[in-house]
Amino acid sequence: MVYATKMHTKAVVHSEPPELQSFLPPLPTDFSMQQQNTVTVKAVHDDGSADIENHFDKFEFQSDLARHTPDGFGESAESAQREISEHVAGQDIVAHYDREGKLLGFEGGEGLFEGLDAAYREPLRQALRFFLEQVGGNTLYPDYPVSPGKTWKHKLDSPATAAYPYDVTGENTLRYVGKTKVGEVEAAVVEFSFVNVVRPSSKVLGPTEPLSQLASHGMGVDMHIEGQGKGRVLLALDDGRVLENHATIHQTLSARLDNPGSIPYTNSKTMKLVVQSDSEMDVVGTAK
Repeated sequence: MVYATKMHTKAVVHSEPPELQSFLPPLPTDFSMQQQNTVTVKAVHDDGSADIENHFDKFEFQSDLARHTPDGFGESAESAQREISEHVAGQDIVAHYDREGKLLGFEGGEGLFEGLDAAYREPLRQALRFFLEQVGGNTLYPDYPVSPGKTWKHKLDSPATAAYPYDVTGENTLRYVGKTKVGEVEAAVVEFSFVNVVRPSSKVLGPTEPLSQLASHGMGVDMHIEGQGKGRVLLALDDGRVLENHATIHQTLSARLDNPGSIPYTNSKTMKLVVQSDSEMDVVGTAK
């Protein structure tokens, strides 16, 4: 299968104290991503688990970062965006699924979004995970036959791993709407809504990571991403493959640092950064 994905995100940044933003690098508030992935089954193991490769045939990232940079640096910002697009295109990610289609983890794509600021890198990483989970289908399909109008739920809980060092908790609620056709393919129409919370795992990240280092110096550190979304997915009735997926996602990345004696340039006892983002994502699949 080949999947074409479009995502558009708008973000708002808040900080406490407000002066904190003066010490942050310029941040984009409007960015879009377009990509094309070729999905190939690389291996099916004796226990029913599978390894599926996602090849980035095309990738384009655009943002309004240049508008937020100081005079004379806009061209550099635009050049950096082009370099990110060129870097991601051609990369491969291998996702691992159990026999039920649950995403176990993924690897590859080294430095995939490393050129982006962390506040925006994480929401994009979550969007990638969302795409991979839905390709596997475990969070979509019911465990029993359903008729139009019936609902079911799936837990989205997942422990941190070396490949994805974040603990995830959440739940997906789905409703079977009915049947339709996508071209000549009979498809089921399923509406869904979800909530989740993502937290970095200090145990998996290790002592050299920035969050762990801050904690080791006596600073109270808390960072997490709260997400919620809804959408509609079309599933082929012959083999269950995802044909289309249209979703809206709201995410709030919150980072809080407590230590009254270690925060320069301010009398505040707490530093807090909140990035709220709203995304629209459309995925359309075609057979190779």
